Formats: sequence, C-alpha cells, structure tokens
Amino acid sequence: MAEIEEIVKRCWFLAGATASGKTGVSLKLAQSLDAEIISLDSMAIYCCMDVGTAKPSAQQRSLVRHHLIDICDPDENFSTSQFYELARSQVSEIWERGKTVLFVGGTALYLKALLRGLFEGPPADWDFRKEIENEIAEMGDEFLHQRLEMVDPVAAHQLHPNDHRRIIRALEVFKVTGKPLSHLQLEFAEKSEPENCRVFALRHDRAILHQRIEQRVTTMFEKGLLEEVALILKKFDNLSRTAAQAVGYKEAIDHLNGQMSIEQAVERVRIRTRRFARHQETWFRGLHECEMVDLPADFDEAATAKLLLEKGRKRRV
Repeated sequence: MAEIEEIVKRCWFLAGATASGKTGVSLKLAQSLDAEIISLDSMAIYCCMDVGTAKPSAQQRSLVRHHLIDICDPDENFSTSQFYELARSQVSEIWERGKTVLFVGGTALYLKALLRGLFEGPPADWDFRKEIENEIAEMGDEFLHQRLEMVDPVAAHQLHPNDHRRIIRALEVFKVTGKPLSHLQLEFAEKSEPENCRVFALRHDRAILHQRIEQRVTTMFEKGLLEEVALILKKFDNLSRTAAQAVGYKEAIDHLNGQMSIEQAVERVRIRTRRFARHQETWFRGLHECEMVDLPADFDEAATAKLLLEKGRKRRV
C-alpha cells in the first residue's frame, strides 16, 4: 500500500470549490499525464446520487479511468478513514500499471489526509452529536464556540463559530479521550513545501463563481434531481448521515415531503452551495501545500491543463 511520502511526491492533485471547473480540466490534464483519476469527492462515492453530485459522466469516464466513484449505497455511512485506506490501495494498483495518479475533487479533508496522514480518533458518537445540535438550536453558535474554548482553546482559535461540524467533532474527541483534538493532531501537522509537491486548486472571482453555481443548481433541477431523489428514497428508504450531507438532497426531500415549494428548494440549494464553496476555498487557502490558480471568466480547459502541467513539471519532485 502506498505510503504518504510517496503519494505527496509522485501524485498530482487538482482541487477547487464546487462548480470551479475541475472535471473538464482534470480530463485534459489526465490525458496529458497518461493518468488515472482518483476522486476526492465525499459524495461521488455513492451510487445513484449522480445529478446532485455532478459526477463525471459515463462518456467522460470512458476517456479517463476513474476510481472511488459509486462504491457504496446511499444508506451507508462512509468515513474519511475508509477513503484514506481505499485511496492508498488504489494508488499502488495504478502505479503497478505504469500510470500516473491524479486526484481530483473538492473534499478538503480527503486532500489533507493524503498530504499529511490521518488522525482517525474515536468513532462518531451520534447521540452526543444530536445532543449538541439541540443545544445549538436552543443557545446559539456562540455558546458552542465558548464550550470548545474551555476544553481546547487552540482548536477554538482555529475554527469559525459557524463551523458546527468541526467544533462538534472536537468536543466529541475530548469527551471520549479526555484530550484536546488539537494536541492529538500535532503529529499530523507536518507540511510539505508547495515546490515539493503538485497540489493545485482552481479559483474564480467570487462573482464569477456565484454565476457558475447558479447555473450548476439550475442544471441539477433541470436534469432531474427531484426524480433522482424520489428513486433513491423508494429503493433505500433513507439516506445515511454522511450521504445526507450532500448539498441539494435534503432540500429535494423536504420539497417531496411537502415542506417547501420548488422555488424555496432551489433557492436554499443556491444559498447552501455558495456557503459550501466559500468553506472549500477557505480550506484550500489554509493548506500550505496547495497553490491557488486564478482563472478568468472565459477560461479554456485545455489551456488551464497545459498551465498546470507546466507548473507541475517545474516542481522539485
């Protein structure tokens, strides 16, 4: 199984916020590198969830071999540690075929795990998480952040009060282990210099990205997101906790259950997608290894892939 040091040195990584154009650029880059693509998308791992996750199409996947897409059902939970082990195994197999590995996607936790290793920590305590979520609803975001400050001030300083998921995880780890998450993660904080790896993230001007998101959401509903969700619920009854985090699916379910109009559902998805994109860009900017690549509104996929190829080949790896 491939080791982290080898992965950082030998693999290529293409990240970016949702709707930034990763798929098209990645296909051009992979063909230039004679590479196979490993998905860095925590929702593309689910079968049947195609429209809402904007997976590469069957035609696109026929051009370049893809991995870690459609590997579990929507009613199954899937963790970062599962991804980590599967990805390392896939890397070894791809290398054995004499191919280059190109990781592509927007899940920053997956990317960070591959670059620095993974602190797995205790398993999720869903009862505790539900308890905290109830407290947030009753007492607000600031209470949650203050609670973390009491047990892990380092983590509290690093996390925005609105980042509920990561704050809850930090509290959960402290509850189970009695130790601050920030201390436990220190051994996984070693960073590679950007010039010693090939990690790129596509970035657009905020207004342009919002336009691309607007089109992405419109296309999702036009291509049948509601019908896709209805079929999933008919086949699997419910989405798992991790699958339900996919932007658009909760809103589609709420609409199908009569809890909101289609107009409300579309607008909620637009708002959540914009917030999610901001969160992704914050993560990528914070990864020392990652070079942000600014793109014009009318960027060309082939030209962008060529630019990344030139940048990557100049690196000391």
